Amino acid sequence: MTPRTSGTPGTLILGTRKGLLIFERRGGSWRHARTAHLGVPVPYAFYDSRTGLLWASLDHGHWGTKLSRSADLGSTWTEVAAPKYPADAEVKDGVPATLRYVWVMAGGGADHPSRLYLGTDPGGLFRSDDGGETFELVAGLWNHPSRKTQWFGGGRDQPGIHSVLVDPRSSERVMVAISCAGVFATEDGGRSWTPRNRGQVATFLPDPQSEVGQDPHIVVRAPSAPDVLWMQNHCGIFRSTNNAESWTMVSQEGGPAHFGFAIAVDEKRPDTAWVVPARSDEQRVPVGGALCVCRTEDGGRSWTALRRGLPQEACFDLVYRHALDLRGSTLAFGSTNGNLYASEDGGESWQTLSAHLPLVYSVRFADV
Repeated sequence: MTPRTSGTPGTLILGTRKGLLIFERRGGSWRHARTAHLGVPVPYAFYDSRTGLLWASLDHGHWGTKLSRSADLGSTWTEVAAPKYPADAEVKDGVPATLRYVWVMAGGGADHPSRLYLGTDPGGLFRSDDGGETFELVAGLWNHPSRKTQWFGGGRDQPGIHSVLVDPRSSERVMVAISCAGVFATEDGGRSWTPRNRGQVATFLPDPQSEVGQDPHIVVRAPSAPDVLWMQNHCGIFRSTNNAESWTMVSQEGGPAHFGFAIAVDEKRPDTAWVVPARSDEQRVPVGGALCVCRTEDGGRSWTALRRGLPQEACFDLVYRHALDLRGSTLAFGSTNGNLYASEDGGESWQTLSAHLPLVYSVRFADV
């Protein structure tokens, strides 16, 4: 792969088991710049380029879920009231819904600089239209008739929304991915939602092609071709070229590119994507004990395992769904073992930025 020219990324935001870490590029190399929320798990953190705010979700063991934001790239922080489920909201009949986890945060589109979405456990999508001062549960999704009977936890006790994608062509069109339920989409700003899971496979269900109950691990949109979506699924890698109206499995037959959590797609090449594969289900370790990143440049018809600079013996690094990101030809990912890796050439070669971090939940470039 010939790396294309692009602006050089300069800031990495990490959500980890022991706080939020910021790495900055100085003199051509990456260095740890500062730490925030020391000792507190940070499931997700991202920089909102529309507003210049850095956001972090916090998972206090004692105090519960909290939100925090910074206007100076992490030097100082302000606590923001976390959303609350309405008093009459129920996970199941007779079981009140309580916020347990903020899994992801996403901006509401360039035309809505004050809009923010939160994907949560137990499966609720919250929206703010005042920059995070207040949040409201998106009732159209919460009240979907399939939720109480067909949604269930995947890795967590309750369902969780981990992917929120706002269509760049219209902010009224939003897509979410739920473990376990599948992909749901709205065309009317959240008033009504429909499942979009045709072509996915859930081998753990009595009906593997069930419309609801699929387990997408993450869904990302190709920036240059919004109808192209990539999914790392519990049961393989899937791709859609028609805005999730249907999905096609593009896993590597007989190769490592199949099970995993994270996926990234090239900013200008919708057929090019990267995954960090693992041995599936019960073990969740690198295939053959050797860490690799797999890349396709032809829409998933073929995959190349990229290993140079990555550990190839007795490796136990697992990469979570939000812990891989891409800017230009620069990729970065963090692992459950506290290792942080980066590549400047589209994954051809890798360097270890740190080998002694806490467990890494999320890795995001900041477009400062």
